Amino acid sequence: MASVTYNQATRIYTSGSRPAVNELSLTIDDGEFLVLVGPSGSGKSTALRMLAGLEEVNKGQILIGDEDVSDVLPRDRDIAMVFQNYALYPHMSVADNMGFALKIAGVPKKERTKRIREAARLLDIEQYLDRKPKALSGGQRQRVAMGRAIVRAPKVFLMDEPLSNLDAKLRAQTRTQIATLTRALKTTTVYVTHDQTEAMTMGDRVCVLKDGVLQQVGTPESLYDNPANVFVAEFIGSPKMNLFKVPIESGEALLGNERIAIPNLDLSNHNEVILGLRPEDMTVATDGSGIPLTVDIVEELGAVSYIYGTLEGIHTFQPLSIRVDGRSSPQMGEQVYLHFSTDYIHLFDATTGLRLNGHCPEGTPDAQPSNIEALVNAEE
Repeated sequence: MASVTYNQATRIYTSGSRPAVNELSLTIDDGEFLVLVGPSGSGKSTALRMLAGLEEVNKGQILIGDEDVSDVLPRDRDIAMVFQNYALYPHMSVADNMGFALKIAGVPKKERTKRIREAARLLDIEQYLDRKPKALSGGQRQRVAMGRAIVRAPKVFLMDEPLSNLDAKLRAQTRTQIATLTRALKTTTVYVTHDQTEAMTMGDRVCVLKDGVLQQVGTPESLYDNPANVFVAEFIGSPKMNLFKVPIESGEALLGNERIAIPNLDLSNHNEVILGLRPEDMTVATDGSGIPLTVDIVEELGAVSYIYGTLEGIHTFQPLSIRVDGRSSPQMGEQVYLHFSTDYIHLFDATTGLRLNGHCPEGTPDAQPSNIEALVNAEE
């Protein structure tokens, strides 16, 4: 086992073009499960492939432990990779697939058999060792791919969207197994996904990338409760955080007919800000007080429902969503009144997108794009 360090690591595919990964600096502790997450084109898979040795490091360094592996061949890095498409040999049995790398490395047959059976027991695939991959389900094949990585006892596991080919039920089950297994093995793991639910439920820490630039790294809780900028706020959480562009008057934010003063925050130098509220941090009532809201859509999910609506004269970046009690949710077309607490408000600079209230968290880049509309509507 070992730590992993990206030291201003950069990957440029074409001279003069924007780097796919731009000066990434990140330390992954020994035994940590770190998730790289971001929309398509964010650089997360490229960053993983740089660590694997499958992509060149044009600038900077990547270290595994204390060794600079930037120019080391993939086979000499002591890593094991689990791919999206399993990458199993169809003509080999499960046991032979799992032990192939050990055989090539000259590990004696008795030791290979021992490691294969131990891994198969951990993954509950002992009964499939004599089968060919075509006789297995998608989830079973992915466990075989995991077993192939485990038997090598590498310093680092690398996983590139390993669950994307599975159906929703199996994906939820398998992500729990992977998280449990990697923590039991105490092997450093770098996991790539575009699915922020996977990121939030699996990672010890989560690293959010956009356009090859690190946006924020931290625990799932810190990203959710204290997003560093508009992009992280909008990307982390389902449904998305509600974002409003609101004017500032006499140091207070104006949201509809509500004047909002944020304790210990001077807004006098701002003409407008981006105000964020999570769906669960708002309530609705029919008492006539609050901000008028017309209900457009109701999603009933049993114990909870999500209502989507419009606020007259208030700019929002996407349809407003609010979590309500599923047993007493408003009806489509009904007018209700929005209430919220200032304790759960997130404020961001309308030009840079950076967080204004609270501290600026670890991993925040120095500057953000000024096109806030593009920032919050990035393709997922």
